[in-house]
Amino acid sequence: MSVQTETGSKLQRILRRKHWLIAVAVLLMLILITVIAITMAKPDTQPAEVFDGLPHAYSYLEAETSGKVQLHMMSLAPEDIVLRTAGAPLRQIAAYGINGGFFYGTDLLSIAIMNDNPSSGARGAYGSGWFNAKYARGTMVWDGASGKLSVRVVSSGEELEVTDRSNYWAQGGISMNLQHEELWALSAAAEHLPNADEQRMRSGLVYDSAGKLWLIVTPTLSTAEEFRTAVLEHVPGEGREGIFLDGDGSSQMNADEAVLTGDSRPVVQMIAVAGGK
Repeated sequence: MSVQTETGSKLQRILRRKHWLIAVAVLLMLILITVIAITMAKPDTQPAEVFDGLPHAYSYLEAETSGKVQLHMMSLAPEDIVLRTAGAPLRQIAAYGINGGFFYGTDLLSIAIMNDNPSSGARGAYGSGWFNAKYARGTMVWDGASGKLSVRVVSSGEELEVTDRSNYWAQGGISMNLQHEELWALSAAAEHLPNADEQRMRSGLVYDSAGKLWLIVTPTLSTAEEFRTAVLEHVPGEGREGIFLDGDGSSQMNADEAVLTGDSRPVVQMIAVAGGK
């Protein structure tokens, strides 16, 4: 083969390689353009929650303590509260609000009564919400006829003294004793607050002397004392009192401003804002 022929063959191979590289570059460019077009066509909004757009009457507040305990709080009037069954992770429930009392399986172990009717079964039935099971525990009571909120340590709905038994609600938990610093730890122990000294997500229900109610959840892993201290530091109002609710993975909130899912476990009962389905 002559030098000229060999040079021509090399030139042809170079040209073919160049054409191949150009074709690959064009193909990659087309793929990139397609990917960008698909990405830009996707909506920026997140899928709607099942509770989006429902009527509600609450205000939202968020705070963080110096100890980095983050509080998510919904405030509303006590007459706008509905104690209702859930039976699923709260995110699946078409209502704003937070988790309620303690439970085991499908049995509700805390008082949850609306107008003398337990939220999860028949009056007087185990697991219905008529009892604080095993122990007398701090229970927040709204006496609708007198317009007063209080925390009472009781074992069952029968012990609740209210002006009109067709116009009240009662939510069981564990006493916070926000007005009695010297008593709260002893009281919490007597009422058998679960996992008080462990780092857990927590929730609570607090009212002030003006009658405003606060539904509170922290996704921050904290002890009961750290959560209570955060409540004292950042929940507004005078004369506050409240209860610890169920915690850990049950600490869940449905709000327009924040959706807190805990560990997405089903909860038996929720403290809902009126207006849900």
